Amino acid sequence: MNGVRNSPAPEAFSRKIQAMQNVTQLVKELQEMRDQGFLSDALLRHAVKKVKRASDKYDWVGVYLLNEAGDELWLHNYVGSPTEHSRIPVGSGVCGTAVEEKTNQNIPDVSAVENYLACNPEVQSELVVLIRAGDEIFGQIDIDSDEKKAFSDEDEAAVQAVADKLAEQIAAERR
Repeated sequence: MNGVRNSPAPEAFSRKIQAMQNVTQLVKELQEMRDQGFLSDALLRHAVKKVKRASDKYDWVGVYLLNEAGDELWLHNYVGSPTEHSRIPVGSGVCGTAVEEKTNQNIPDVSAVENYLACNPEVQSELVVLIRAGDEIFGQIDIDSDEKKAFSDEDEAAVQAVADKLAEQIAAERR
């Protein structure tokens, strides 16, 4: 033995680098779609599919859009198991709380959330990242995982980069 051990650290670092490259690529793809004249509907659908493929721990990925009255989230599209929660009142569950508090939600253990809306009994953790321009909230990217503590700060930052690009398109369409 030469005293050198195999360490998981290089693998974890390599995964983080790959994840950053995937996000950079997705943001670039979304911008190219904008440049080609695609509307937000197409960008939202593309983003959901690509985010879902980004990690095995992302078991359900969807986009909810905030209605004009600002009091209810409507499910736009998703990849994963069907859900009965196609409409969520602001303030209800993790998604509704994100809008009410105007802040992203990274919930490591959904069983600890009093007003949690269970879409699937297997879900253990949830990440909700707002799609917003300044103070105006357009919707959110919602990700469920069957693993507890599935989402890191890096996951949230990566999804936020995608949400920011989507917000640019939605804001442009509403002008």
